[in-house]
Order: sequence, then C-alpha cells, then structure tokens
Amino acid sequence: MNKSLQNIVKPLLNWFDSHKRDLPWRRDNEPYHVWISEIMLQQTRIEAVMRYYERFMEALPDVKSLSEVDDDCLLKLWEGLGYYNRARNLKKAARAIISDYEGQFPGAFAELKKLPGIGEYTAGAIASICFDEKVPAVDGNVLRVIARVQASRENVLLPKTKKVFSEELRKIMPRHAGAFNEALMELGEHVCLPNGVPLCDVCPLRRYCIASRENLTAEIPMRAKKLKRGRKNLSVFILLTPDGRIAIEKRPDTGLLPGMYQLPNIEGFYTEEELFAILRDRELSPVSLSYTKEAKHVFTHVDWYMQGYTAEVNAPTERFLWVTQEELNTSYPLPTAFRKITEKSLC
Repeated sequence: MNKSLQNIVKPLLNWFDSHKRDLPWRRDNEPYHVWISEIMLQQTRIEAVMRYYERFMEALPDVKSLSEVDDDCLLKLWEGLGYYNRARNLKKAARAIISDYEGQFPGAFAELKKLPGIGEYTAGAIASICFDEKVPAVDGNVLRVIARVQASRENVLLPKTKKVFSEELRKIMPRHAGAFNEALMELGEHVCLPNGVPLCDVCPLRRYCIASRENLTAEIPMRAKKLKRGRKNLSVFILLTPDGRIAIEKRPDTGLLPGMYQLPNIEGFYTEEELFAILRDRELSPVSLSYTKEAKHVFTHVDWYMQGYTAEVNAPTERFLWVTQEELNTSYPLPTAFRKITEKSLC
C-alpha cells in the first residue's frame, strides 16, 4: 500500500463533514433509499437524478411495492434515465428480498452481491452506509481520486486495477466506513474533476497527492483508448390519425432498449417520396408527410442519428398501438431517444 493513502482518512472525513450536500437519500440510512439512489446514479449525474428519485419514491415507497409494480409502470417511472435493465433488475432484486429474506434488506456485503443488478460497488455502498460494514465502494470518482493520490499509472478501466484499489482502501477503512466512501465519491465529483483542471487549491488531500505535487493531474488517471463507436441512421415517424392518436410499438424483449415502446422507424435515410411509398406499402394510406426534426442520441457503444417525420394517416393498422398523447405521456415508457423526436412536435 502506498504510504500516502494512510494519511487521507482524517482530512477527508473532516472535509466531508462540512461540505456534504443535503440529498434526499442521505436524510436517513434506510437501505431501500440508498439502493434506489445508487442504481439511479449509475451513468447519471446527481442533478438529473433528484426529480426521478422523488417521483419513484412517491410511487414505490418500499421493497414490497417495487416487487409488485407492473413492468410498464416501472419503466415509465424510469423513463429518461436510460439503461433500462437497471429498472428491471430492481424489480427482480425486490422480489428476491421478499422471497429469500422475508422482506428485509440483507445487511452484509456478501449477501447484497447475490441480488440481481447489485455489483461490488453498489453492495459496498449499501453495506457501508447502512450497516457500517468496512468495505469500499469504488466507482469512477473514487478510482480517479486514488489514482491521483498515488500517481498510479495503472489503467483504471481494467478490472484488476479496481480490485487492487479496493484492497488498498479496505486496509485503511475507518469505523465510519459509509461516510468515508461517500466522501471519496463527493470529492471526485466536485473537486478532483475528471475533465479540465481539478480544483487542487481547495482539495483536503492536496498535501498527500503525488499527482498534484508533481503536476501530473492532466495525465492521471490513465485510461485505455476507447473502441470505435458504431453509428445507426434511422428515419422515425410520428404517425397521427385524424383524431390525434399516435402510433407506437413495443420493442423486442432482448437487445437495445428491451421491452420499451418506440415510435415506428426504419433504418436508413430516404427522400420524402420514398417514405410516402414505404408508408403506402404498409397500408397506412398517408395523407401528408412533413419533415419534423433531426436528433442524435448516444448509447454506450452506438450513436443513433435520427430524422423525424410527421405523417397523417387514414388507415391505422393493427400492427401498431394507437394511443392518445395523454396516454403516451402517462402510461407508456418511451425512451429519451424517441422523446427527442416528439419534443415540440406534439402539442
């Protein structure tokens, strides 16, 4: 273990005591609250999560209600957060808690990891924050802080690096393990910044940070080169009946955005004449067709480039589900990618 790590515990806890934010899931140590917040915060910033968390808690205040929720309702509550398997795993885990743990949240790191969707990080966060277990919770923010403190040139994207850092943190874990883990996360998010210039002047760990002392913060942490991203071009339709109903369809249960609803779409870009022909071939009898907007949506490994079109049709087919705008807004989970097409297009 690098000696510099031994010195960070006290100044970090003192800093967190006076700088921690008042967040809804920090107002108690209820495992359900911490669990939901941690899953929501994966791939999503705190500022974006706040309203989703409060809405979710109002609808599903406990494990039992989550275990019983209808899938469409669950995905509607999750709409906009992306990575929808996170929501599906929440329900699976809630059912496991009801069936295997008599409705009581397991209080040990090893047991938490057995639940669907709960990995090392989330199990560490829940176990330390809620049950005072001395286990680390290592996310991207924590990896960055520890890499800089030690001036480590290990690739932080490799599982073995995360494992080594976790073991080093486990050796210095204080009695207030939850506060220590949260402090590391908070420091990484607001002070030891990932892009641009970290705020070393206000960092409580500056005197112990080798990367700061040796002016290496622009180089550390080391990250492997990203793989080339994929690209997919889509023509997306807002199909409207004369009485204002909108066509949607359910995506397959596997693959990207499984089980979500989507606007009808086809791969590729086409002329309006070609799109008219495509709609006629699908027996939709288009009356009008107009270009709506273009949009881009970024997934983990692929970017969608979308051209949106609004078409009035006289022959709604049974292939699609035809819903009112109110139903679309309240009852059917439509991914953000397609909301980008409907935004300002449906009034």
